[in-house]
Order: sequence, then structure tokens, then C-alpha cells
Amino acid sequence: MSVTDYFSLCLADPEHGYYQTRNPFGSSGDFVTAPEVSQLFGEMVGLFLVHAWQAHGQPLPVRLVEVGPGRGTMMSDILRVTARVAPDFYAGATVHLVETSDRLQAVQKKTLSRHGDKISWQHGFDELPDGFTLLVANELFDAIPLRQFVKSGTSFRERMVSLDADDNLAFTVGVATLDPAYLQDFTRLPDDGTIFEIAPARLSVLQVMCERLKAFGGTTLLIDYGHLTTGFGDTLQAVMAHEFDDPLAHPGLADLTSHVDFEQLVRLAQALEMQVNGCMHQGDFLRGLGLEQRAQALANGKSPGIQHDIAIAVDRLAGAGPGKMGELFKVLCLSSPTIKVAPFRRMD
Repeated sequence: MSVTDYFSLCLADPEHGYYQTRNPFGSSGDFVTAPEVSQLFGEMVGLFLVHAWQAHGQPLPVRLVEVGPGRGTMMSDILRVTARVAPDFYAGATVHLVETSDRLQAVQKKTLSRHGDKISWQHGFDELPDGFTLLVANELFDAIPLRQFVKSGTSFRERMVSLDADDNLAFTVGVATLDPAYLQDFTRLPDDGTIFEIAPARLSVLQVMCERLKAFGGTTLLIDYGHLTTGFGDTLQAVMAHEFDDPLAHPGLADLTSHVDFEQLVRLAQALEMQVNGCMHQGDFLRGLGLEQRAQALANGKSPGIQHDIAIAVDRLAGAGPGKMGELFKVLCLSSPTIKVAPFRRMD
């Protein structure tokens, strides 16, 4: 089968899929996302959403949508800070969590129980009510299946998953080839064996998001790890118990992800006539919204141990280097109609 089919089965099979059978988040799971590192992350996202709402002219009601909401931690932090700094926004917002896992929905309902019937759950975009939309997705696109192609002679052939002589899963190549149009911007092709990745499913999801913004107005904030420009290389990876794992070793038991090609997302958004407000490193985004000032306020009067923990969290969220998210993660902001919203500088 293709890598994309293998990826999809491992994560979303109704009976054995990774996201259908376990709660992967936090120290007891397989990985930790930014909202689980510190409340500061969700608070900064909440402040951004208020800024975007104000830039759009403060329309009401607001459809506040999160796609792939994890344990509900980020939305909990978003709602707490918006209720404090923008009561009209909070009062006029209905919250919609797009979540396909019944197991994770149960966790989210517990996390967000204090907000009552303000929260509703949908399995897809087609279930969302009409209206002005502010949409956020953190670590969503990395979990959407991709296709991989391997350079072989004068073409790229699709990478497949098969069985070797010992009946173990192994990578091989199939007969399908890559459309040369994907390579038109490259002046020189790489050596044989080099991998090139595309993700049509990600583009399909983005198109649905953009169509909603065009229909009802609003802003989308996408946060994920990946690269700003299209290039060559194998980014398929698995994580299990907070350690990297062989992607073929534990199907359905390990999380599968790959790096997001933000250049391809931007190109599609521009083709759909979206306003691309900008694409920046997560560290720059968080600092531009006042991360360090909020961290200082949170640390004031606390014990040295708590102050140390807050400083460590800030460094992990916004710093650079191994184990830190500030440069590896990117933040893309799209709007319709055109607005200007800090800390982005519009990409015209």
C-alpha cells in the first residue's frame, strides 16, 4: 500500500487506529503539545483571536472553531483569557470543536465542563453553523497523511509499504510517478533515492477552511512544525512514549507525523484569494504578543521553583535548538476580508 494509506490506517482505522484507541497527549501519553507545556501558549493564542476580532470590526456572534483540539487544554486557556480581557467577545462566541475521536471528545468535555452549552462538538466542517469564524488548529496538519516519492532515474516513483522476505513491514517503490509540475521550481534534481513529499489531503483541508472564510468572513491561525520553503527530504516520523520510533515498527501504537510544507499552504491560500497575513516562527509570534511580559506577571510573587518552571516553559515554547519549539514550529495566519493584525506583516 502507499505511504498515505498506511499513514491513514495507523492513525484513523475505526477499530485499531492510534487516535481511536488511546489518549496520546501529556506526560502519560506519547508526546506533549505546546498547550500542555504552559497555559501561556493558549493565553497568547486567545489574545491574538481578540485582536483579530477587533480588526474585523467586532462582529457578533462569533463561531470560535478549533480543529483537532487535543484534550481541550488550549481552548480552556483561550476562553479564560478572553473572558477576562474581552467579555463581549466571550459572551458572543459559540465554541465548536471539530473532533473525530469519541474518546478524545469525552476528555474535552471534562476539561471544558465549566463553559456549559457554549461548547459543541462536530465531526466535520459540514456540521458547523454559518457565521463569522475565528479558527485555530495546533498540530493538525502534521497528522494529515502525505504521499512520498523516491527519485529513480529520470522520475520520482511513489514510496510504498510492503512485506520483506521475513514478513516484516518494509519500504519499497511502486509504479505511480510524481507529476513533473511539482518540480518546476527546482533547477537541479537530487540524487537517486532522495524523497520528495506532497500532501494533497492537507491542501483539501485548507481549501475547506478558506472557503468558509470567504463565505462568512474571519481569520484562521494554523500552528505546526515544518518548513517555510518546499524542498527534498524524508520527514515521516513516529513517536512512542516520548521517543522517536521506526514508522513501521508499531502500526497503530505509535503516533505518525510529518513536517508541514508551509510554502504549499501559502500558495494555495493565495490562489484562493485569501489574505495571507504572514507566516512566522512560533517564537516570534508568541514574543510579539507579549509572552515574556505575561510570564513575568505570572511569576511575580511565586516561589523560586515556580518561577524557574515558568522560565523553562517560556524557553521551550519560544526558544531555538533541540527540544524547543520556537523555530521548528511555524504560525500561518489567513483572513477574509483583508485585515491587519499584529504581530504579522501582510504578505502581499
